[in-house]
Amino acid sequence: MSDSSGAGKIKVREKYPRLLPLAVVAAVICFVVYLRALSCDFVNWEDQDYILNNQGIRMLDRDFFVWAFTTAPVNSFWLPLTYLSLALDYHFWELNPVGYHLSNILLHAVNTGLVVLIADALFRKIFAGQQLWTRRLLYPGTLLLAALLFGIHPTKVEAVVWASERKAVLNGLFTLGSLYCYLRYVDLLESGHEKGAVWRSYLLSLVLLLLSLMAKPTSVVMAAMLLVLDWYPLKRVRRENLWRLLAEKLPYLLLAGAVVAFTVLLHAQKENFNPLSEFPLGVRAIAAGNGVFEYFRIMLFPVGILPYYDLPKRIPQLFIVKAVIVCLVLGGVVLWRKRAPLLAVGAVSFVIPIIPTLHFFAGGAQVILTSRYTYLPSLLPAIVAAAAVAGGYERIAARWQPLAKWGVTGLCGLLLVFYGVETQRLIVVWQNSGTMWSKVIEHHAFDKAYFFRALYYVDAGDYQKAVDDYSTSLQNALRDGQPDAFNLYAFRAEALLKAGRYAEALADLDAAIASFPHRLYFYHRGLALQGLGRSVEAAEAFRRAGKAKGQMYWFPPGSSPS
Repeated sequence: MSDSSGAGKIKVREKYPRLLPLAVVAAVICFVVYLRALSCDFVNWEDQDYILNNQGIRMLDRDFFVWAFTTAPVNSFWLPLTYLSLALDYHFWELNPVGYHLSNILLHAVNTGLVVLIADALFRKIFAGQQLWTRRLLYPGTLLLAALLFGIHPTKVEAVVWASERKAVLNGLFTLGSLYCYLRYVDLLESGHEKGAVWRSYLLSLVLLLLSLMAKPTSVVMAAMLLVLDWYPLKRVRRENLWRLLAEKLPYLLLAGAVVAFTVLLHAQKENFNPLSEFPLGVRAIAAGNGVFEYFRIMLFPVGILPYYDLPKRIPQLFIVKAVIVCLVLGGVVLWRKRAPLLAVGAVSFVIPIIPTLHFFAGGAQVILTSRYTYLPSLLPAIVAAAAVAGGYERIAARWQPLAKWGVTGLCGLLLVFYGVETQRLIVVWQNSGTMWSKVIEHHAFDKAYFFRALYYVDAGDYQKAVDDYSTSLQNALRDGQPDAFNLYAFRAEALLKAGRYAEALADLDAAIASFPHRLYFYHRGLALQGLGRSVEAAEAFRRAGKAKGQMYWFPPGSSPS
């Protein structure tokens, strides 16, 4: 195997000695496709937590690094490198969204270029000794196709255009670098290079993995991904060296295990896990199976992708059917792995990185799927798809070479154009909070979607639309018996106050106080009474508010009203 792989490597390097220009071409195409995102604003979904209201990123000194590495982080995740990148953006751009979007686009473009290098390392194993190397344009075209299938696929929009998802593209940069260094380590090891160069590549892979985990813990499954590649196309898995391969992955597991343990501890401290009494294991399994089905669907048919899919309160029976289909298909892929190794690698390498995001590990609000979670899982499937296209081209070319040249090229071109057009359409959805939540409401309406759009309308000064959306959200919350519905009375009261409708605001505040007598509510009640000219009652309300003042805040049920 080593000899044939080495021969393949020599042929490729002699024929196409420079991969960097091709990687730059892929990165530039990706950058151009996403330029439209520079006109997008922040959105009111986590952008406040990570950027707009995050005082931690507004300094770049010793205190910042202490905060980033040791302070309880946003949303119970340890993301020091993500905070550092956002702090750098704030240093140069303050709260101008253009800079944050530009950084995301640049990072994603670089990641797309890295896919060219990774695809090259894998293709030299997949196609070793085949005629693919002798065709002047087929090999670089296949590398470019792999990179663009990854880079401009519509599922990437959420990870790239949503400013808060800096963690996804930053994690991607270091994870892809770690994977490339591992592939280089294997190549150097099998070709008999001196041990220093071999172990430098291995150690660099570990360092980059650690950096990726400090950006986002998505890459905790790296060891499993590398074992899949060891099986195919690296073909390193043999009975006599199995223990050595496992030992080789042990440092990856230790790094991932430390981050997982710390993340679990942070979630437990903030009680972010949903208990089994609220979300039983059987329901989690069905929801997870449905999630995998939907992730495959949006990868294969990326149409109608939404920014948010709320999990229904009652699991539909269709979810069970889709979960069973997923089990059967994956079982078949594993059973037929020797006959279709590329298919097996593509499917398994897609599912493994998604597993930590599924409903088995439920915490906080639950969603059916979110397209940003496909960022890393889509890497190897994109490379596998490009390899399958190249293999099909070779078989067709043996009989109908003109048809292979123009037919396959035309179909791939049309697919990439479709991806580009759909990506442009999805970028528009993320233009601002109003367009984002309007898209969700149009296709997948639920109570919180109206709430978030109402927040946008308040900021935009359109108080009547805000009141209408708060009312719809409140109606749904009361219908479903949600214990935190009192918040919606309070937020609607705030919009009514700004519209000068003091009597209606007072009624809503009284309803909120009846369920949750927080001092902030008394402050706003004082404003409503003051607007109605009832100064004595207003003074009493302000007295009960104490030092509480400012904009309305969402209080979780069970929290203290003091």
